[in-house]
Amino acid sequence: MRGLLKRFTNNRGMTLIEIMVVVAIIGLVMAMVTVNVMSRFAKAKVDTARTQAKALEQSLEQYYLDNGSYPSTEQGLSALVEAPGGAKRFQPGGYLKGGKVPKDPWGHEYDYISPGATGQPFEISSKGPDGQEGTDDDIKSTD
Repeated sequence: MRGLLKRFTNNRGMTLIEIMVVVAIIGLVMAMVTVNVMSRFAKAKVDTARTQAKALEQSLEQYYLDNGSYPSTEQGLSALVEAPGGAKRFQPGGYLKGGKVPKDPWGHEYDYISPGATGQPFEISSKGPDGQEGTDDDIKSTD
């Protein structure tokens, strides 16, 4: 019994170097996890912008079915929530849930052009993460 008791009382615990090694390993693991999560977060924002652009497209198609034309560039996407002058029919409550045009995931307004630059009846675009128009990270409904 004394031998067993002696074994428990001789434990000194962990040294400072052992604790520092454990903390360094935990720091490395956290850094790798953060990098992976941030890249997925950025991709999720791009996917959200594409999904919102598709939803706006569907609302514009419904507007077209009711009125025989798409809103003009001047009327913009706000024509989906407030009846513009010259609208033949307008859905009660508008064509978008929530009664307002959503902003892109980076907090910018979506751009709307009708007719679209590529021969499409309209084009919806987001300036992307950098907020600059005409750069490689722009998201367009025609892509």
